[in-house]
Amino acid sequence: MCDRIADTILDDYLKQDKHSRVAIEVLAGHGQINIIGEVSSKSKIDIERLVKNVYGVNNEKINIKLVEQSIEIARGVDSGGAGDQGIMIGYACDENKELVPQEYYLARDLCKKIYSHHPADGKTQITIDNNKIVGIVASWQGVSTADLHEIVRKWYQKQNCANDMIICLNEAGDWNIGGLEADTGLTGRKIVVDSYGPRVPVGGGCFSGKDPSKVDRSGAYLARNIAVNYLRKHCAKEVIIKIAYAIGKKEPIMITGTIDNNEISFVGNIWNPKNIIQSFDLYSPIYKQTAEWGAFGNGFSWDK
Repeated sequence: MCDRIADTILDDYLKQDKHSRVAIEVLAGHGQINIIGEVSSKSKIDIERLVKNVYGVNNEKINIKLVEQSIEIARGVDSGGAGDQGIMIGYACDENKELVPQEYYLARDLCKKIYSHHPADGKTQITIDNNKIVGIVASWQGVSTADLHEIVRKWYQKQNCANDMIICLNEAGDWNIGGLEADTGLTGRKIVVDSYGPRVPVGGGCFSGKDPSKVDRSGAYLARNIAVNYLRKHCAKEVIIKIAYAIGKKEPIMITGTIDNNEISFVGNIWNPKNIIQSFDLYSPIYKQTAEWGAFGNGFSWDK
């Protein structure tokens, strides 16, 4: 929810001024939504109106504190340098059409299935062993365990499941209080889910609320694109790419990778933030979509 709010705001800034510099954090829960961060933009947007229109926001009090981006940070970014340091991870595998880990693919697929019937708070988890599902966990607001089981049963009947598969649905009991009424949320709290799941290392910071000059976001998208293209080029099973940036520097200070556990090297590069932004059209207001169902495997430009 907080990621969705942050990226909704980012998108609106970019619609009016594609060169907007945005770094927004959102903390929400129990009657309040707090928005704080740094923004440098020609855009004039009604943040409170935007937030109130985000699905799941009700009558929460909205507190906003935004200031101009530091001139010292801006100096390095204006020249085309990275907006921060960090090591970004890109991954691709041949386990499914989305080129993401199979357990991640299945968990998201099941989540979409349940959400299509009951658009409310909820989450799923899939564990696999030897390419078979050995565990399904789902917890969903406002759905009886019996109804949830029927949806899940129809889904897993089409999957490759182990005979002794464990199914845990609303294991703590049926529940009706969810979302911001029940829990506190924060941008970037679920960075493993935002990436590829627990099988793949996580690098850098979170994505949401950050314009594409921040390599936490654009560098991770680039790393994914390289991984996807190397996977296809070499007909590989798995590719991992790691890209390191330093704040203010235009080019990465390190690029390494493995194809099926064999190291690969890179000679020369044009992977500075400006080139990444142009290559993937990252000034477009597309970020709310990434916060809803994930940035990888959903047909974005860096997935191709």
